[in-house]
Amino acid sequence: MEKVAIVTGSSSGIGFETALALAREGYYTYATMRDTKKGNQIKEVAKRENLKLEVLEIDVDKDETVQAAINKIVKEKSRIDVLVNNAGYGLFGCLEDLSMDDLKAQFETNFFGIVRTSQAVIPVMRKQKSGIIVNISSVAGRIGFPVSPAYISSKFALEGLSESMRYELSPFGINTIIIEPGVIKTNFMSSTKKSMKPDSVYKDITNKVIMGISMMAEMGTSPQEVAKTIIKAIKSENPLSRYIVGNDAVMFLEAKKAKTDLEFENYIKKELFSS
Repeated sequence: MEKVAIVTGSSSGIGFETALALAREGYYTYATMRDTKKGNQIKEVAKRENLKLEVLEIDVDKDETVQAAINKIVKEKSRIDVLVNNAGYGLFGCLEDLSMDDLKAQFETNFFGIVRTSQAVIPVMRKQKSGIIVNISSVAGRIGFPVSPAYISSKFALEGLSESMRYELSPFGINTIIIEPGVIKTNFMSSTKKSMKPDSVYKDITNKVIMGISMMAEMGTSPQEVAKTIIKAIKSENPLSRYIVGNDAVMFLEAKKAKTDLEFENYIKKELFSS
């Protein structure tokens, strides 16, 4: 039977490239996004390359759009083989500058959005006794750094969720894979939100970190590299639980292993916001 893939957040960046990569591998791919008006570019590429790819609305913050999309897909295709949970956004702002609404909105998309789509898809995969769920985490899901506590917390939570899912779903033939990119050269920075009070005492550190990460993004890993890693993972007979993508991610995680907590804090301070 024709294999079916779903990718959330496919209007740009990692989701865009992953949806196309899956379609090129022969999957009938549903490139989902909150605003389908942003799907023109991916539709043009799919048409030009004669790919089996369909743009579909999913706002991962809303139960009704998730369930409506999954119901449509199951009605049309009777199966779901791959779900790539990619939808998410970044939020800069030190904890004292963040409102509770800021924090809740970050978790609603980056964490509960993945719970929402996974809960809708798991029964389908469990019934067919096969499937792969790919959760796009981040190197920030394993190391903390300043000025992104909301984003980092949401990714730490996703790491724990994914590990639990692996135990629960593997008896039903469902594999859960975590992808941990470093700084990716996408429009992520331009779409990242910022929360800082006008009189914030954290203005200097916030601006230094944003500048540092922006500079890293200019030399960042391409989203195509993340897509290639996802394809490699889903094609593997025995995929790893985690895949790290990007030299910067490898560098940070190796440093984390090699240093004490205090040494690592000093290392991060030097890397991100030293003058």
